[in-house]
Amino acid sequence: MKYPRRRLVIVVRADPVICGHSGEARNLAEVALTRGFDDVRLLTWTIPTLQAAGLPLKPLDRLLPYSEGITVERPEPVGDYRVPDGRHLAGLTGRLVELLAEPVPTTVLSMYTVPHTQVVNDAVNAARAAGFAPDVYTIAKAVGSDVTNVIRNCLREDRFGAATVLFTQFLASDEVVAVSDYTRDEIIASAEEVDAKVGTRFAEECRRRVTVSYPPIDASAYLELDPAAVDAALAKRGLKRDGYVLFLSRVARAKGIYDLVMAYGQMECRDRVKLVIAGNGPALEHIQAMAKEDENIIFLTDVDDDEKPLLMNGCAAYALPTKPEPDFVETFGIALSEKGLAGGGPIITALTGGTGEAVGDAAVIIEAGDVNGIAAAVDRVVLQMTAEERRDLETRARAHAMTFDRGRVFDDLFPSKPNIAAA
Repeated sequence: MKYPRRRLVIVVRADPVICGHSGEARNLAEVALTRGFDDVRLLTWTIPTLQAAGLPLKPLDRLLPYSEGITVERPEPVGDYRVPDGRHLAGLTGRLVELLAEPVPTTVLSMYTVPHTQVVNDAVNAARAAGFAPDVYTIAKAVGSDVTNVIRNCLREDRFGAATVLFTQFLASDEVVAVSDYTRDEIIASAEEVDAKVGTRFAEECRRRVTVSYPPIDASAYLELDPAAVDAALAKRGLKRDGYVLFLSRVARAKGIYDLVMAYGQMECRDRVKLVIAGNGPALEHIQAMAKEDENIIFLTDVDDDEKPLLMNGCAAYALPTKPEPDFVETFGIALSEKGLAGGGPIITALTGGTGEAVGDAAVIIEAGDVNGIAAAVDRVVLQMTAEERRDLETRARAHAMTFDRGRVFDDLFPSKPNIAAA
């Protein structure tokens, strides 16, 4: 049997999940093919499992294909109904053990500590215990929900046992990274709380070991957009260039969608620009009910990856007034950087969590939760900002967002690991 020379496995919630980190996995996988990996795999969940979880999903018939050499694996669950949750984890873990049993130098990147890093650790331990002696290097990347959802909920609910397990799993990896400086700081602060409660020493190790790897973005998909393609995409949606304010993200309270809809109702510019809400999420039906009497608010729930940059480029302003909620804080804001690359109207957002790292000094900043401030910011951008001011913001936003191009991020994350030296 002929084996590949080098393999990269990414364990992640991949497409069709609407999540910036599924895009991260795709971009790292695509770059890996140009960096000497001849077998790249995304190990992820079955489609029915994702649908049953209630996650916002892209249209299944319009997913972008992966390049040849990238395999998306969705292992079937192991066992029957008497194993309510562990069946799917067993399927993922078992498939990874099978890959590690092959004599192939393998790098495994897990995104989301819960449960993907657990899958990786269990598979590596099982492969070693079985005598397979895998040539494997593991990287665990802590993304937003690892900290703002899982760790913080453990601390709020005084569930320090669960928090201890999470930190133990995370730090068991050969390398540990965070999606932003903000996330790294939150990891350390959470570790300090656990240490103070139970006498562990997680914080010291986190300070020493956790580095930052920003989300990788395929800049080429957003640069040099054909104006005719933008106009055609807008016409298909009944829109015109600079004729709408765009919200394109997960439709959830923490993204500031309620504040934006309320602000739109009091904007002076509402007769000039529509409000386009593009995306899915837990608040979608409620927001649609709130806005049913306003014909200037348009909902798009089927935007695919090809259309996204075109909508971003054509808008008068892109508004993401994200704000901290108990279960979520924007730990970076991938869509903000994508918008910076796409060009078009200015970005309006709040300095919440890691959004400042995503936008640099090239956005119009409002206070989180300030409905009046959102309305005033959009009015200023649409009614008062000069063409020169808009161009300046556009130029600076693109220059800053280029630092997150996927090639650069990949090379920083995988410079010289034991089994992934340059081919």
